[in-house]
Amino acid sequence: MVRTPLTPEERERGERFGRLLREARGGRSMTEVAAEAGISAETLRKIETGRAPTPAFFTVAALARALGLSMDELAQRCALAGV
Repeated sequence: MVRTPLTPEERERGERFGRLLREARGGRSMTEVAAEAGISAETLRKIETGRAPTPAFFTVAALARALGLSMDELAQRCALAGV
């Protein structure tokens, strides 16, 4: 199966999402948050840097839980970041 290339808007949304995660992580280490979410630190690093701009739903949900954010709040903050 060939993956469709991401649009510039999808890449930008991934970068915004990564910035929001870094802000929400605050002073906590990437390793600590990744472990709490049940993902690898490398996966979190890729998401935060925009190299993985379309993470799986359950990865996003686990990160939201680990960071104390609701999915609604995360979606709203990501949308507001693009305004």
